[in-house]
Amino acid sequence: MQDYLNCTLCPRMCGVDRTKQRGFCGQSDRIRIARIGLHKWEEPCISGERGSGTVFFSGCTLRCCFCQNFEISQLNKGRYITEDELGDAFLRLRDEGAHNINLVSPTPFLPSIVKALDRTKQKLGIPIVCNCGGYEREETVRALDGYIDVWLPDLKYFSREASKKYSGAEDYFEVAIRAIRQMQRQTGRPIFDSEGILQRGVLVRHLVLPTLRKDSQKVIEALAESFSPSDILLSVMSQYTPMHRAAEFKEINRRVSTFEYNYVLGLAQEAGFDGFSQERGSAEEAYVPEFEGEEY
Repeated sequence: MQDYLNCTLCPRMCGVDRTKQRGFCGQSDRIRIARIGLHKWEEPCISGERGSGTVFFSGCTLRCCFCQNFEISQLNKGRYITEDELGDAFLRLRDEGAHNINLVSPTPFLPSIVKALDRTKQKLGIPIVCNCGGYEREETVRALDGYIDVWLPDLKYFSREASKKYSGAEDYFEVAIRAIRQMQRQTGRPIFDSEGILQRGVLVRHLVLPTLRKDSQKVIEALAESFSPSDILLSVMSQYTPMHRAAEFKEINRRVSTFEYNYVLGLAQEAGFDGFSQERGSAEEAYVPEFEGEEY
């Protein structure tokens, strides 16, 4: 795993010495987290009955104008912890009954996370989940082989115009689809335990956005070209709520309509993917967790 001295962990490859200054992600070489706890709002195969042992990391490699977690992804709310404290948190979550350890937006801190896992993974006995925006370097994904059991990436866009406009990443699709292919090569087809909890595999999330149902169609078609229905799971999400800077873009400054969501969900079903859908009531700010720490 790379270090922080010439950071190329994410596709931005900013090359910053993060021991001296912050990278594109907004982070230094010190682990910054905004929440650690059991989380019951993921897909059923992740949260189960007892909850997913979730660690929300500060910072992000994307700049999504509608991010519901913008306080930690872009305002960098959080608090600093050490590698040993992070490893202890993993063990504490296991002891609290977590079905897995769920690393949310971990890419900026992967060198430290790997060290924490080196100390704890054999003791944990539960899957390690990487919950990310999909915008990942294939090389970084490959370096995590043996550490990550379940990949939970987004695949947000097909359009270069949309990904540049709303997330500041014109090359989003081509980068993300390569990364997801590598994730699937590493984990293979989904494997569940007797409680229906995902132990290995890839669950791709696609958030349906207002006015972009045709772009969603291209995302579904691209997944169908890359994977057979049994290779991955697919979660079609309706929870979009216009937050943060979404009001700057009139076309996405509203919730997704029932027609738009059902249109995309129908495409996923026609493609034969197993997976998950959401109740329309999930598009609420109340579902955003409360985060700890200060902004900077």
